[in-house]
Amino acid sequence: MAKKKDELVPIGTKIKQIRLEKKITQDFIANETGLSIDFIEKIESGKQRPPVGVLLQISRALGVDSGFLLKEQEDSTEERVKAYTKRTDNYAYTPLTPGAENKHLKAFRITIEAGKAHQGVGFQHEGEEFSYILNGEVEITVGDHVNRLKAGESLHFNSGIKHDLKNVGNTDAELIVVVYTP
Repeated sequence: MAKKKDELVPIGTKIKQIRLEKKITQDFIANETGLSIDFIEKIESGKQRPPVGVLLQISRALGVDSGFLLKEQEDSTEERVKAYTKRTDNYAYTPLTPGAENKHLKAFRITIEAGKAHQGVGFQHEGEEFSYILNGEVEITVGDHVNRLKAGESLHFNSGIKHDLKNVGNTDAELIVVVYTP
């Protein structure tokens, strides 16, 4: 049965397709990213939605631009704009640097629902990260240190340390996150 034009390909399916096309094993991805094979299988099957940091790690291991994994296949400009905004369990992120193949710097606009945190694994990826809070109040935990930030405040940290993001306010929070990966 042919896919409808508006049917979107899940990120996990894209990852698996690319991995198989390039004859890359899950074991290789696990060694390149530090993720467990079980977690990779859950992503590929659609049982787990990966955070942005994990997508960056996987895209690097696969040798593809992370924007490709975030983009949906749509035709109209309006549909492409909507497709750039991806949902995870409790937040949405929009790439601000589309088409940045093989670039070290990626920027995202992230919206986190009031009182929500990303469910599942914490973020951890080689490089650095900068977060600027546009609206709301968030907690960014880096290792064991909790940073509470509100609109107009920012944080720069080593993203190789496990970190988590949580909206601690009563309204949706918006932030710009810039990720550098060597």
